[in-house]
Parts: sequence; C-alpha cells; structure tokens
Amino acid sequence: MATTRSASPTERARDLRELIEDANYRYYVVDDPAISDQEYDRLFQELLRLEEDHPELATPDSPTQRVGAAASSDFPPYPHAVAMLSLGNAFDEDGLRAFDARVTKLAGKAAAYVCELKIDGLAVSVRYEGGRLVSAGTRGDGMVGEDVTPNIRTIRTVPMNLRAKPPAKLDVRGEVYLAKSAFERLNATREARGEPAFANPRNAASGGLRQKDPRLTAERRLAFFAYASGAFEGAKVQPQTQLELLTYLREAGFPVNENARRCGSLEAVLAYCRRWEDERESLDYEIDGVVIKVDDLALQAKLGYAGREPRWAIAYKFRAREARTKLLDIGINVSRSGKLNPYAILEPVALGGVTVERATLHNLDDIRRKDIRIGDTVVVHRAGDVIPYVVGPALELRPKNARIFAMPKKCPVCGSAIDQPPDDVFSYCTNVACPAQVTERIRHYCSRGAMDIEGVGDVLADQLVAADLAHDVADLYELAVEKLAALPRMGEKSAQNVVDNIAASKRRGLARLLSGLNIRFVGGQNAALLAGAFGSIDAIAAASQDALSAIPGIGPQIAESVAFFFDRPQNLKVIERLKKHGVDTTAPKRKMAATGPLAGKTFVLTGTLPKLTREEASELIAGAGGKVAGSVSKKTDYVVAGEEAGSKLVKAKDLGVAVVDEAELRKLLES
Repeated sequence: MATTRSASPTERARDLRELIEDANYRYYVVDDPAISDQEYDRLFQELLRLEEDHPELATPDSPTQRVGAAASSDFPPYPHAVAMLSLGNAFDEDGLRAFDARVTKLAGKAAAYVCELKIDGLAVSVRYEGGRLVSAGTRGDGMVGEDVTPNIRTIRTVPMNLRAKPPAKLDVRGEVYLAKSAFERLNATREARGEPAFANPRNAASGGLRQKDPRLTAERRLAFFAYASGAFEGAKVQPQTQLELLTYLREAGFPVNENARRCGSLEAVLAYCRRWEDERESLDYEIDGVVIKVDDLALQAKLGYAGREPRWAIAYKFRAREARTKLLDIGINVSRSGKLNPYAILEPVALGGVTVERATLHNLDDIRRKDIRIGDTVVVHRAGDVIPYVVGPALELRPKNARIFAMPKKCPVCGSAIDQPPDDVFSYCTNVACPAQVTERIRHYCSRGAMDIEGVGDVLADQLVAADLAHDVADLYELAVEKLAALPRMGEKSAQNVVDNIAASKRRGLARLLSGLNIRFVGGQNAALLAGAFGSIDAIAAASQDALSAIPGIGPQIAESVAFFFDRPQNLKVIERLKKHGVDTTAPKRKMAATGPLAGKTFVLTGTLPKLTREEASELIAGAGGKVAGSVSKKTDYVVAGEEAGSKLVKAKDLGVAVVDEAELRKLLES
C-alpha cells in the first residue's frame, strides 16, 4: 500500500492499522510473513505514538488496543445466540463405526466427513457485527458463558476486523490454547520470578483467559484456532460444507488448523485418527483426539441433535499413553510439608515421546491395593499426557524374588520420627527444619499468601540452602547484605531490597506467620481462624486438642495436626528464634459471634477472590456468625468460588450446594 508522509494523521493511522492487520494475517494465519519483525515493530510504534498524540484516533479495533485497562471485578454473563453444545465421545474404532452406522441410517446414505484435530484448550465464541469484533465469551453451560471480550482482544490470532466482505453478524467458534513452546517460555519466566510453574498448557490457557486484568492475559501469549460458526446472518452466500466453512474462516482472517482433512469414507477417518495418535508429539500444541463432522452442512441440519449432543459429529479420544517396564526400586521424596511420597524408580522406557525413569505411586495404600512389588514389570501411563504414574503390575510376569515394599520408620533425610496419623494414607516427617523440606519451606514462607517477602522465590531459596546461609525460616532474619550480594546474579542493590523486604515481613501478624509455617491442613483461612480465636502463638502452642477443635471451622483433624506441630521441640525452637528476631506472633483476638446474618451457616472457600484474601473472607464469615470449613459436604450451605476454582466447586455442583461469588457473599454479610 502506498503511503506518504504528507498524509493526514487520520489517513496515516488508517493506513498503519491496515498494514499491521495484514502483517498479523500473513504471520499468524497463512504463515507467509510479508515484513520483518523489526519493520512490524516500527509500524506498531508509529501507530502508538500517533494515537498518543491524537487520542481521538485510538479506535476500539486498533491493534494497539489489544492490551487495555483492567476489566471489571466480575465477568458478566455471555448469552450465546446459538447454543455451544458438547460432543459425544468415541474411545475406540468400534465407537467410530457405531457413529458412522447411525449417520448412514439417519441420512439414508453414506456420508463424507471432515476430520479436525481436537485441540486441548478452551472453547470460546467471538462475535462480529459488520465485520468488527464486538464481544466474546466462553462456552459456559452451552447457553450462557463468561464475557471475556477484553481478554480475547489480547490474542493476536483473533482478528479485530474481518477481511473481505463480512456478514452482518457472525459468531466464530474456536479453541483458545497455549503452544508448547510458549508454555515452556512462560514457565521459565515464572520460575525466574519465583512463581510456581503451571502444570500443563491447558491449565495455563484456561487461567489466562479468565484473568481480571487483560494485560496478564496478554503475557500468556495465547493463540486461537477457528473451527465452526454460530450465528451467521446477512451473508449473500454461505458455505455449504464444513470444509468450505473452514476455508471461509481462513479467508476472513482466522487461523484454521492446517491438518483438517475431508475423508470420503469411514476407513479414511480411521486412518486419519491412527496417524495423529502416532504423530501428536510432532505438533507444537497439545491434542487429545480428533473431531469428526459430517461435511454437508444441510445434512448436519437434517440429522439434528440428541439431547445436548449433535448427531452429526463425534470426538474420538486418544488412548492414554501406556508402556511396560521394570520397577527397579521404590524411593521416597519428602515434600515441603514433610509428606513422604513414594515414587517408582523404573528401567528407562519411551512413553509419549519422552523417556520415563520415574513415576508416581501415590501412597502406601495404593501400592498395597494394587499389589505392586519391587522387581515387578509394571504398566505405566501418562496422566493428562504430563505426569507418569504406575497403573499396576503385570502379574503374569512377576519374578519369584519380587519384594513387598514397606515405608521407613524414620525420615530418610533427617532421621526424625515419622508420624502416621490415623485415617491418613500418608506418613510425615515431624521436623520443620528437615533439610529435604527447608528449600520448599523457605519458598512457601516467603510466598505472597504467607509472609509475602518479595525477591525470595525458588531460585534464591535454592541458593540460600546451597550456600549454607539458611537451614530454616528463622535464618532469613539473620541474612546480611554482603553475604547475599555474593550470590550469583544478586548484586548489592538487590541484596539490600531482599533484606529490607525480610525486615518488613516481621509486621505481617500471626495469621500470615501460621500460614507461612506450613502446618499441615493450616492454609490461609484456617490460620486466620486460629489467630483470631487465640490471639498469640504462645496461646495456640499451649492449647489442648479439644480447645483447638472447639473453634468454629477447626475440626478434629486440623486440631490434631496443630497440636502435633507444637508438640515437636525442634519446631518450638524455630518459633522462639522468630520471636527473638522481632517477628510479630500476635493478632487481635476476635470475639466469637454466636449470632449474626450468617449464624449456623457453613461456608467453603475455593479459588482466588477478586478483592478479598481467603484470610479476610474467613474473618468476615466468622465475624458474622458463620463457620468456614475446609471441604465440601452435604452439610455445606455455600461454596464461595473465585477465579480458577478447583475440585471443591465441582463437588459443590454435584451435591447441589449453593455457589456464590465475592459480590454475593458481601450481600449475604449485609443481609
């Protein structure tokens, strides 16, 4: 496109936007970059400066607006014009043959299919009106999802404006995902910051799309593949087949997976599935199966739906990755909480594109239930394509000298006594200063949810232990600037900041300290309940198990764990040293509310709330007469769910327990 420097700001801004959007299309969609990265950056910066000088030119669909201001604290609902329904599953070739037989019977003839790789991400719908992106939402329950428009705008593979002649209204369905390479870079960055790594790309993508601040979403470098449409209105000509629809979406500016193929027969479908089950590791994104759709869109409409699933499509799920190898031994890993975790030491075996030498064994009860013995040939799976675990032994191959495993009586690292609580499948090291735990305990103590000591993450915690500068958390308060500055990549200024941050942590208070000590079952909310009930760490240490369990929200299991922790002389020594260093071990003592708007109600907290910490939410609930529990049961009245809520939310839905967000909790407190 020819442009001149004499063009008006409005014309130049328009030209720059077109150049940048065209560059995005060629780079992300057709994989044929037209300009260099340096030229792209130059154009982008010129547009940015132009819009800063002339704010009226900063249109909502400008490429510079992909990262905006923070979104509202709650995601508004996003109603779908056309329902986003889920697919039925086939787990083997017989399931696909049965699907094909149903389609043939209902259609009255054999059908052709389009096969598409099933991307392991998060399904979304993006709405365009007059060719301009106006809104976007997650699948939700199929009828109503979450409005994540500001976050979708940060994804460079989602066009802000459609190319060619767009319809009046178009809902584009697709998958938001995180490439494997981007996932590795993201985790490397998080580890460098002292933040925990994500477990897998899907979790990182899902959590990234639900960030309250779109700038945090942009940091994840999410991507998008389009694969279907919902509402499609005002177009003179519409695609007649699924393959034509994919071509249309690509020409409109969307990335469409290049491996989609039309298959004229079931045998071709089966061959496609077999191929990608074998070649999935060659891709830079995770897939967990293949989606098979009838190609003819008119036939799709004729076949219709069975309940909430289309009769014209099915998802073929890949088999869990499996291999057999010899169990050479069973080792013990001591976690930061002192938990003794058994793991399998295996004869190296190739599994899903990686060599596996270690695998999860869960716990002693699981080992006994499966009758796994040292020397067995065992079956190994990769759960979620990430974590290897031992399924069980191949009993027909068991040698006569296979040995039954027994847990050690003492910690294999420090030699301290092992605690095996009743009704608990795990054993625990009782020493808070156990060398195997010290790095993780220091990292946890300094984490944001505990004492919030900025600058002390995984890397520095490792360095402190390796350099013999810290043997427990009390040693942090004896660190000198000159010794810290001598550590790799530290420097005097960074060392001084760390020392200042450590000193500031002394004023965090008892609840944060209890959370930082990492007492089993005592997270932020239970720490807040204990601190408010007793007022000092000395009072907690002197309390009986009965007195502890009498606190609303502190059940017998938590009380037993707290009493056990404060009964260990080595733990009390660490606490005494913390007190000598001036760490605040007190808290305002809270009067237990017998009455209030939440009296008699039991709450469970899960996920991250937008404004309240779990400690603050627990205090508010207890102050209003309510009780905070650690797990969901039929006796739970409300589950307060925040961002990235986990299994507690799932269980609440299964049990029919009321689920509220932070805003609804505040209404209950005020009622």
